[in-house]
Amino acid sequence: MLKNRLYLLILAMGLVAYTAAAQEDSITFSLVEAQQYAMENSYVLHNTMQDISKAEKKVWETITIGLPQVSGNANFNKYLNLPVSLLPGEIFGGEPGTYIPVKFGQNYNSDFGLSVSQLIFDGSYIVGVGSSQLYLNLSKQAHEKTEIDIRDAVTQAYYMVLISERYKVIMNENLVNSQNLYDETKIYFDNGFREEQDVQQMKIILKNAENEILKADREIVIAKIVLKYAMGYNLEDEIKLSDNLDNYILPLVTKQNSLQFDFNKHIDYRMAQTNFQVSEKLVKLEKSAYLPRLSGFYSFNKAAYSNSANLLQANWYPSSLVGLQLSMQIFNSGQKRSKVQQAKIELDQAETQMKLAEITLQKDYLTAKAEMESAIEKFENDRENRELAKGILDKTKIKFNNGMASSAELSQQETQYINSFKALVSSTLQLLQADLKLKKAVGNL
Repeated sequence: MLKNRLYLLILAMGLVAYTAAAQEDSITFSLVEAQQYAMENSYVLHNTMQDISKAEKKVWETITIGLPQVSGNANFNKYLNLPVSLLPGEIFGGEPGTYIPVKFGQNYNSDFGLSVSQLIFDGSYIVGVGSSQLYLNLSKQAHEKTEIDIRDAVTQAYYMVLISERYKVIMNENLVNSQNLYDETKIYFDNGFREEQDVQQMKIILKNAENEILKADREIVIAKIVLKYAMGYNLEDEIKLSDNLDNYILPLVTKQNSLQFDFNKHIDYRMAQTNFQVSEKLVKLEKSAYLPRLSGFYSFNKAAYSNSANLLQANWYPSSLVGLQLSMQIFNSGQKRSKVQQAKIELDQAETQMKLAEITLQKDYLTAKAEMESAIEKFENDRENRELAKGILDKTKIKFNNGMASSAELSQQETQYINSFKALVSSTLQLLQADLKLKKAVGNL
C-alpha cells in the first residue's frame, strides 16, 4: 500500500500530463456504472443494509428463546451474627410458655449450581419466529425500495448533466457564428458598408451568446454536484460521462419501449402485502396468549458449611432437581380479548392499505403513461420548432449579409432560436423524466 502511494506521488510530481489522462479515464461513468457506483457507495444504502443485518440478528435472537438455556451460580457467605431460633422451654425442662434462644448453623457457607431449561411449547414463540422472518423480509424490501429511489435520482442527475453539456455544445456553435458575424459586420463598418448601430447590435448578440455559455457552465457544475451527491461520490473530485444523450432519446421517440404493468411485481405493493402478513401474525400472536406455556428444567447444586473460611476442606453436599413447569393465565379482566380485537382492527387496516396500494399503483401507471405520450408530442413539436427557428435564423443571416435584413431583425431571430432551443432542452428533460416515472410506475427501474 505504501509503495503504491509513493508511486502515485512520483507520477503526480514528474508526469503531470500522464496522470491527468489516467485520472480522466478513472472518473468516466456510463449511466449503468454510475448507478452501480451509487449502489456500492450510497450512505443511505449503507444504513438500510445495516437494518437488514439487525433484522437477521433479531431473527436469531427470537429463535434462541426456544433453544436450551443454561445458567450457573456460585455463592460465598459469612454470618456476622448467626440467626436465632426460639425453642419451647419445656423441651429442656423449663416452664411451659417460655422459650430458649438457640443459634443453628455455622459461620461460613458456600454453594454453587447449574440449571438447564428447555421450552417445550409456547404459542407466542412459534408465532414470534414467523413474525421475525417477516420483519427481515420487510427490511430487505425497504432496502430494495431505497435502491430504486437512488437509481431514479442518479438517472435524473445523469440526464441533467448530458442535457446541460448538449446545451453548451450548441451554445458554443452559436457563439462561434455570432463572433464571425460580428467580425464581418465590423469589417463592413470599417469600410463604410455598415452603420455603427449594426456593429453595436452584433455586439449585443455576441454578449448574449457569451452569457449563455457562462450559464451553461454553471448548470453543468450544478448538475454534476447533484449527480455526485446521488452517487455518494466525492464532491471535490472531477467526473465525466461517457453516454450519448441520443441513445436515450431515440428509443422513446420511436416508441421502442413496451412496458407491461403488473402491480404484483411492484415494490410498494409487495411491501403492502408483507405489512398485511405482519398484521396477520400479530392477530395470531395475541390469540396465542390464551395457550399454556410448558417448559422443562433440571438443576444441580452443591453446598458446604463450616466455621472456617477455608471451605475447601469442608464436606460438600449435592442436590439435584428435574421437573416440568406449566403456566397459564386464567383470568385477566378481558385484557387479552382487548388486545386480540385491536390486532384484528390493525389487520383490517392493513388489508385496506393493500387495496389502496393496488388502486394507487394503477392510477400512477395510467397517469405516467398519459404524461409519457404528452412528453413525446411536446418534444417532437419543440424539436420541429427548433429546426424552423434555425432555418429562419440562417436565412436572416444571409439576408443581413446582403443588406436585405436589419440588425434588429437578426437579433430578434437569434433570440427566437435560443428560446426554441431552451424549450427543446426543457421538453427533452421532461421526456426523460416521464420515461423514468413510467418505469417506476410499472416497477421496472
